[in-house]
Formats: sequence, C-alpha cells, structure tokens
Amino acid sequence: MTPADTSDRTQERIVSRSLGGTIAAICMAAFMLIGLLINIVALSEESTTDTTSYSLADILDGTTSQQIADELAQTVLPKEAAKLQRAVNWLALGDLGPKVRRGCNNWLFLTDELTTHADGDKASRVRATQVEAVQKMLAEQDIQLIVAVVPDKSRIMQDQLCSLQRPAILENRVQSWIQRLHDSGIAAVDLSQPMQTSESPSFLRTDTHWNATGAQLAAQAIAAKVKEHYGTPLLPRQTVEVQTAQPHIRPGDLVRLAGVDWLPTALQPKTEGVAQLTFNVKQDPLADSADDLFGDDNLPTVALIGSSFSRTSHFDNFLSLALQTPIANMSKDGGAFSGSANDYFRSPAYKQTPPKLVIWEIPERDLQAPLDKDVAILPP
Repeated sequence: MTPADTSDRTQERIVSRSLGGTIAAICMAAFMLIGLLINIVALSEESTTDTTSYSLADILDGTTSQQIADELAQTVLPKEAAKLQRAVNWLALGDLGPKVRRGCNNWLFLTDELTTHADGDKASRVRATQVEAVQKMLAEQDIQLIVAVVPDKSRIMQDQLCSLQRPAILENRVQSWIQRLHDSGIAAVDLSQPMQTSESPSFLRTDTHWNATGAQLAAQAIAAKVKEHYGTPLLPRQTVEVQTAQPHIRPGDLVRLAGVDWLPTALQPKTEGVAQLTFNVKQDPLADSADDLFGDDNLPTVALIGSSFSRTSHFDNFLSLALQTPIANMSKDGGAFSGSANDYFRSPAYKQTPPKLVIWEIPERDLQAPLDKDVAILPP
C-alpha cells in the first residue's frame, strides 16, 4: 500500500467519524426540540387547572423555580430525551451505553461480567461462608444441598468478544470458589465444563442467559452430580416428553437494558429465533414405591432456588427431565446470589413441606459483586 493510499484511508475514517458525530448531534437537537415543545404544551395544559399562586417571596428565594423544575422532571422531556439519546448513540455510533458491550457477529455482553471489584475476593469468601451456613442448617433437617455455578457468558463465548477484554484475574474465579465449597464438604458443580466442550453455542446472542442447549447441558451436569452423591432415584418418579415447534423471535434482555428495545425491530441489534419447546409430563407407575430414597409423597421433593437462569430456556423442565422427578422452582428473577434463598427459607412452602434436596443455582458474576447487593441469608 502506498503512502497516498494510507493517507486517503485515514482521511476517510476521519470524515466518517466526523459525519457520524454530526448526524448524532443533529438528531439529538431535533429530538430535544420536539420534546421541549411537548413539555411546553403539557405545562400550559396543567396551568389551566392549577390554582397555585406564587408570592414574590417564593420567587425571590427560589421556591418557585424549584417547583417548576420538579414539575419538568416529571414531564415527557427527561424520559424521552434519555431514550432518544440511547437510540441516537446506537444508530449513529453503534454504542449501547454503559451496561452493555458489543462483541463481534452481533453478540452482546453484560458489562458486569467484564468488571472486577476492589473487594471481590472478600465478597466471594463471605458468600462461601453463607453457603456453608445454609448447608449446616439443611443438614440438621436431613436435607441435602447441591450448589451449581453458572459461568459468565463472556467466559463461554470468548470467541465472540473480539475487541472486548475479559480480565485475566477472573479466569480461576469459579474453580477456586467451588474448591472452597468442596473443602467444606459441600457438593458443587462447575457448569462451565460441559458448555466449553459443546459444539453449539450455549448462550443467547442478545441476552444474558443460556439458550436451550446451555440449559440442557447444565441440567445434565447437575443430574450427574446428584447421582454421584446419592445414587438412589428421587421420588416421585415421572417421565417427560419434549416436543419442538417452529422458532419464534425472542427479545433479548440486553437490548432492553441498553434502552433501544422500543425501536422498530429492523433498527435494533439483530434479533434471534428460538425454537418453541413443550414438555409433557407423565407420572411414573413406580411413583408410589416406598423403597426409594425420598419416600412416596406425590409432592416434589427437590427445590430449585437461584436466579433468572433457573427461569429461562426451560432449565427447570430440563432438570426435571434429567432427574426424572418434578421440581419445585422457587427461583427469582433478579435474585442474584441470595434473593430466592432468603424468600424460600422464610416461606411456608419450606417450613410446612421441606424438600429432601435443594439445588442452588448461582451466577458466576454474583460471586464477587459488592456485598451491599445481598441480604444475609440466615437465620430464616
């Protein structure tokens, strides 16, 4: 390549960046002007019914201006301006804001997975101690516990990070935490192992969660750990048949988190289709056998606690399929590390019909998150 060619390409990039910034500025100015007009109309309409009068003293001491500012904050302009700014940044610059990062091939990642925390090691030790306390509490009631750690999407799909950097310090985060649990006599499984060897992607492209492949692999790994530790089939027994229908478009939570989900689909990050699955349950005729480990009650004896991962891509159904027993899914969207555990161990469901086995699903990214995001789990 000649020096002239290099100079031309450099100039083209400069012009392109300048043009993108100009377009973004023009769009933002237009949107702000529209929003301002809407707010003026809204305030004028309110003023026809508002009987509030302002004294000279109120005007002089700033009370009036503060009240007007408070009213403006509740009108259309601030909210719409924020939405429009996110849209302009995405359409003109390909930027999805501070919470979402864009890899290659239209893969999106949660910024939290690429972030380290100053007291991360301390936080992970505290959380391991909490798990140990829960295990002790359950053991006193003859209830078994298995912990399953869901790996970061950025760990499993590293090939799609491209220019994004996952800190090297996070490489052994899951293994070291699980090893501590093992040293305390707690059964735990690292769900990254089956996913890293899968030929198909285990995560959704525009979502933080696993897809059906990842959910099934995780369920099978947990079932293997259950059989390794307990061996005897769980009760009540049941079989599950899975039927697959045509794929439907699945909105990604990372698109929503980026604040551009309100745009027309064609202007959003590329959507993806997900096959529709139906799970048909059939009770096992041996369900009333009294010879199995967990008795002959028809109620589920396995409780699943955890985060939104346990509520996504039919994970609980895949777990029921792998264990051949019904699952009481007590997980919670946004539950992070301790949310669903707090709710479940304090609930009538736990106190009145305690399970025989608790499976506790925990996202890797929550192991070292600031402790102020959690509430102490014990005592119930």
